[in-house]
Amino acid sequence: MEVGGEVKNNDPSSFQLQHPPPPVEPMRKIILVAAIAAGVQFGWAIQLALLTPYVQLLGIPHAWAAFIWLCGPISGLLVQPIVGYYSDHCTSQFGRRRPFIAAGAGLVAVAVFLIGFAADLGHAAGDSLGKGPKPRAITIFVVGFWILDVANNMLQGPCRAFLADLSGGNARKTSTANALFSFFMAVGNVLGYAAGSYTHLYKVFPFSETKACDLYCANLKSCFFISIALLLTTTILALTIVRETATAVAPEQPSTVKKGKIPVFGELFGALKDLPRTMWILMLVTSLNWVAWFPFLLFDTDWMGKEVYGGNVGTKLYDQGVRAGALGLMINSIVLGFASLGVQFLARRPRRVKKLWGVVNFLLAVCLAMTVLITKLAERERPFSGAIESPPISIKVGALALFAVLGIPLAVTYSIPFALASIFSNNSGLGQGLSLGVLNLAIVIPQMVVSVGSGPWDQLFGGGNLPAFMLGAVAAAVSGLLSLVMLPSPPDDVAAKVMTVKGFH
Repeated sequence: MEVGGEVKNNDPSSFQLQHPPPPVEPMRKIILVAAIAAGVQFGWAIQLALLTPYVQLLGIPHAWAAFIWLCGPISGLLVQPIVGYYSDHCTSQFGRRRPFIAAGAGLVAVAVFLIGFAADLGHAAGDSLGKGPKPRAITIFVVGFWILDVANNMLQGPCRAFLADLSGGNARKTSTANALFSFFMAVGNVLGYAAGSYTHLYKVFPFSETKACDLYCANLKSCFFISIALLLTTTILALTIVRETATAVAPEQPSTVKKGKIPVFGELFGALKDLPRTMWILMLVTSLNWVAWFPFLLFDTDWMGKEVYGGNVGTKLYDQGVRAGALGLMINSIVLGFASLGVQFLARRPRRVKKLWGVVNFLLAVCLAMTVLITKLAERERPFSGAIESPPISIKVGALALFAVLGIPLAVTYSIPFALASIFSNNSGLGQGLSLGVLNLAIVIPQMVVSVGSGPWDQLFGGGNLPAFMLGAVAAAVSGLLSLVMLPSPPDDVAAKVMTVKGFH
């Protein structure tokens, strides 16, 4: 298929829904739904900033810490297609998306409670208070973490599909809605990383510090209390104010949908068989993009604590590095927020989109390669400081600047692939929920590979985080090249079919 050509899928598929597009809703409703992302991302930011060090404090070594994160991609692989499918066909009087969003928010609250109180519950069940592995706390933590990732997938897929529904098939509003979702993700990140970098938050909740939960653990627990409050507030506001009109099920399969006998994954792979070439290329570029991102998202604060600050897990120097990493992530999120709004201006013309994604992927590759330079400069300074003090201010500034610059490619990663998937699905007959579920495969499968392989890969080259970062740099460069050479632009004739104004804005 030629770049810029029309996306078509003439083969019959059970995924080709017959619903007429809903009317375009006011922007205030889109903003309310997009704001749920702030509540979701607050908790996710806490995970990225503090949980990798936390699981090591529970007694899980670095080489195995990535396996804890494997539950996220697996739950995404299983939950996203199921939730996407049934949210497309849901006939509840409350709407297609809202029941799933409400259930996801409730599960998040349960999961966050289990994670925050894992050390306390583990001690009550018989874990010792000293150093070393705490198997009961680890078990509770892992269960809570699995529930949390399932809940996040129940939330984010229907939220994005809800935004597409509210956009009424208008590509301009679909793109803007995804950018707003990315913007509120940035807001949640800023708040989450700010909470994670503040060392005295536990004083707001003095009961959080216990015999089994030290100051670091109490601070993490306090962050999760705020996370629950923010998520429930944004979700309740959105679901109360923004209503859905019950949509009829596609006429060709009402009985099977109602009885729940549709083989979801058989249908999913059937959709993959008939998937347009444009979606396959989009999935390939997205996959390589996430191979690049996931190692850094997993181990960015660990990299600051170990490689940049030169500390070991549990030491004051390592903790300082983790806090500095959380500060860097907060700066990253501020840049992400502004860049998310800027993406709409830069991608106003459809043919600019793939160039934009290609360029920022090369920027991502350069940034990941720069982690080696920063690490080596920090190591060179340690003989003079005896590795008992934090690195010089120039090293800190360089590391924080790296976090800041990475906010630009992250804004594109969080918006353009989803907007393209929504536009391509509108033109090929796929349901919004299922099209995002298909795209999700290109996100979770690379994450599974990274989760399983990053620990052994790092150990193969002597440990640390740099080997996985360098592999990510190569993947980012290849993703950028494929984006420029192979990725189709959104078709110019989409305007005549699914939007009132040509292009992105």
